[in-house]
Amino acid sequence: MAGLVKMFGAGAMTNSIPEIRDTEVMFVIGSNTTEAHPIIAMEMKVARQRGAKLIVADPRKIWLAEHADIHMQLKPGTDVFLLNAMAKVIVDEGLVDQEFIDKHTEGWPALRDNLAKFTLEEAEKITRVPAALIREA
Repeated sequence: MAGLVKMFGAGAMTNSIPEIRDTEVMFVIGSNTTEAHPIIAMEMKVARQRGAKLIVADPRKIWLAEHADIHMQLKPGTDVFLLNAMAKVIVDEGLVDQEFIDKHTEGWPALRDNLAKFTLEEAEKITRVPAALIREA
């Protein structure tokens, strides 16, 4: 949320709620959306019925986690390390959209260089999420 506030002036969604039903993949980290945002959760359920993939990263076994394709039950407080590990997979597997990065981001070379300094096995030890599951997500 802090990043959204800094970039957009408000810690709110950058898409409309109805757009959720048309998504192909949903990634939820540290949010009990079903209880905290029931309208959004309803749209997520519609998306699931339409075949969207659901990936949840949360230490808790919340309702969303029980219905997810992938539940990464990470150690509390290791969210950033998990996100870095996922970014590492994107880089290592050549999934980077370089044109988008060049147009819309700053500091990419530093991030890329930092991601090269650790392994998914190290991420597994810190987050308690198996390296294979991080790669799959």
